[in-house]
Amino acid sequence: MRWRKFCGWLLRLLGWTAVEPLPEEKKCIMLGVPHTTVWDFFISYLYFKSIGGDGLCMIKKEMFFPPLGWILRAMGGIPVDRANSGALVRSLISQMKERETFHLAIAPEGTRKPVRRWKTGYHLIAREAGVPVYLGYFDWKRKRVGRGEKFELTDDAAADTRRIQEIYESMDLGARYPEKYVTH
Repeated sequence: MRWRKFCGWLLRLLGWTAVEPLPEEKKCIMLGVPHTTVWDFFISYLYFKSIGGDGLCMIKKEMFFPPLGWILRAMGGIPVDRANSGALVRSLISQMKERETFHLAIAPEGTRKPVRRWKTGYHLIAREAGVPVYLGYFDWKRKRVGRGEKFELTDDAAADTRRIQEIYESMDLGARYPEKYVTH
């Protein structure tokens, strides 16, 4: 409880507002958009903790060297081997099915660099594990962070991703580095 309050205090001290509470579901995927800085991870960590959650987040495995790797794991970081994404997806689906709670934050951009084509692994994981997707966000312009609205997936990952990008574009979110954020 003390850690939760401290994280909430630190989030507010940094000027941020936690907008929405945890999702009702014990298992879900929350997209994190726009993702243009490593600070998005820390803001999302403070958000999750301040609202009473334990979010998990995928981070490239190269970041998991001692002592940083220990800290990242303690904060919910999951090492990602980008050369073997199929194994990662299967592992995440399995973990999601086995655990009682599993709130996984995913940046569909897949990187902090500007990209036009978002990755659709979130879609595969959500469909296979039978969990909902929320359109989480970091709004650096207004300093608001939240889980966002629930998005109903169809069988068409590409079409869903295009619709999700349109929704994010309509939200007028401010990225930490706006030149790195591309919605379509």
